[in-house]
Amino acid sequence: MAEIPTPSGGSGGRLYRSRDNKILLGVCGGLGKYFNTDPTIVRIIWILLTLVTVGVGLLGYLIAALVIPEEPLG
Repeated sequence: MAEIPTPSGGSGGRLYRSRDNKILLGVCGGLGKYFNTDPTIVRIIWILLTLVTVGVGLLGYLIAALVIPEEPLG
């Protein structure tokens, strides 16, 4: 069976909402850290997704904010 690649860097391969790099709820900051990329790029992609899908991206953001736990302190 093939191995599933894990993201490099980040917080040990776990996805968390960012406490430090957040504008609304930290979802894009956490995804940027998880995928080892600039959170601004994630935010731009998310905004484009929201505009193209007439608001479905916003619903996805709210669901992600509820499902993804906040980054632990420390």
